[in-house]
Amino acid sequence: MYIAVAGNIGSGKTTLAEKLGKNYQWDVEYEAVDTNPYLPDFYDDMKSWAFHIQVYFLNSRFKQNQRIRRLNRSIIQDRTIYEDAHVFAKNLNNNGYLNDRDYDTYLGIFESMTDFIKPPDLLIYLRADIPKLVERINNRGRAYETLIRLEYLRDLNVLYENWINQYTESKILAINTNHLNFDKNIEDFAYVVNLVESEIHGLFS
Repeated sequence: MYIAVAGNIGSGKTTLAEKLGKNYQWDVEYEAVDTNPYLPDFYDDMKSWAFHIQVYFLNSRFKQNQRIRRLNRSIIQDRTIYEDAHVFAKNLNNNGYLNDRDYDTYLGIFESMTDFIKPPDLLIYLRADIPKLVERINNRGRAYETLIRLEYLRDLNVLYENWINQYTESKILAINTNHLNFDKNIEDFAYVVNLVESEIHGLFS
């Protein structure tokens, strides 16, 4: 089984992927954040580094997807390749950080990959409002994330909603996380597990 967790920066993807992985003994494929050499430069100067960071994430996610296809194990993934193309790259293009020539080149690479991409069996989409996203980002204390602008998060939230409303690759479980703390509150995590259990059973019914 291949499960993916999607959502904006600070929505709780990594935490939930990790906890569900432990709960179900699934392998976890993490987003290449701490190993991405472009992130600090990108948040400091988005226009200069937009293409570099998007290509890096796209390549990293494609490699993950190929690994998932090869392995005969249940896996949960922190963010999907679809978000890279339809949310993050699109947002950078909309705001003038990624020019049309670079955006078209990027989309061409993504579209060439689509025949080789395995969609998840279940996509867990985490929603959160901007104040909650900012609170979580501040609490985890990554230095480069202090440069993230509120407008950037707002734009991403809009694009996430547009994307998820058109997403047809797999089954979707959407969860509002504004009042959930599945990292610290066992009842909140149990609530999410019950939702996931219902969807998993539905996949094989």
